Amino acid sequence: MSDLNGERFDSAAACLCERIRVPVLNLPGAVKRRAQEIRLRVGRPVCVCCPGGIYFLRERGGLSRAPGSGCLTAAKADLEDSFRILCGYSVYSHEGELRSGYVTIRGGHRVGVCGTAVLQNGSVTGIRDVSSLNVRVAREIPGSADRLLGLLRGSLEGGLLVAGPPASGKTTVLRDIARQLSDGSRGEARKVAVVDERGEIAGVFRGEPQNSMGACCDVLDGYPKAEGILTAVRSLSPQIVVCDELGTQAEAEAVEQSLNAGVAVVASIHAGSAGELVRRKQAAALLRTGAFGHVALLCGSAEPGKVRGIYRAGDLLAEAGGGGPADCRGVSRGISGVV
Repeated sequence: MSDLNGERFDSAAACLCERIRVPVLNLPGAVKRRAQEIRLRVGRPVCVCCPGGIYFLRERGGLSRAPGSGCLTAAKADLEDSFRILCGYSVYSHEGELRSGYVTIRGGHRVGVCGTAVLQNGSVTGIRDVSSLNVRVAREIPGSADRLLGLLRGSLEGGLLVAGPPASGKTTVLRDIARQLSDGSRGEARKVAVVDERGEIAGVFRGEPQNSMGACCDVLDGYPKAEGILTAVRSLSPQIVVCDELGTQAEAEAVEQSLNAGVAVVASIHAGSAGELVRRKQAAALLRTGAFGHVALLCGSAEPGKVRGIYRAGDLLAEAGGGGPADCRGVSRGISGVV
């Protein structure tokens, strides 16, 4: 991995309070290039999560594989200070994001926020007494979609759903797909529209993407996905729409409308296996739209971006309809890694 990923780690750590930030920034470059998350919990050791496991920050620098004496413990004041920094000292301006439990910071890094919910009429309107923060380091890895696009022979006209468990590299792969298609790395350049509700794909800051999105890419930053998809189709004449983490009925309907307009959709969804995917009502609804010809399943957090298998969407639906979607072993044997 390049030094760029070390720089990405540093930019993600910039939201931490000084007491935590200084030792985190002093970690070796080899750790920074591989780190996926920085975790702060009140009264608990500061963690750095890597593909090889969880490490604990030591007070005198460096990491330990086990928590214990000598580890740097995050105090309540550390969480409060870090929370104010990541909100740019304006919590009010991030209320919309906080209702969903996160804040996206410069560079496309998403910080998960855990605490006590503030409720109004039964709905979450905010968070108080922050008890933990999860800083997810956004990676820009050119070429991370090469294997997947190679298996698909570069064709995404039938649409693609990228599935995988958390931290499996779905967003990183989507970002590289958008860049390669927009730049013409896989033949003729395509008009790509990225609907970036959480700011993780393009990492837009003050109107400018912080990540490389290619020459023919338009970014709808902060748009709710369903509305953003329809806006892109109506006003940007895209050939391909890219968005992250689909799941609602409104989003499925927007995807179906894009299909009717002749626009291909490349999107992601959480699923640890093909069987888990087809058991989820939201995923089945997306597949039934006909907008996704194939589903690519990624391995997991230990091997981010690695493709476990590629499945025809129709075969997955048929397997689910046949009453045996426990793990879709039959489908996997027939298609895994082959289109």
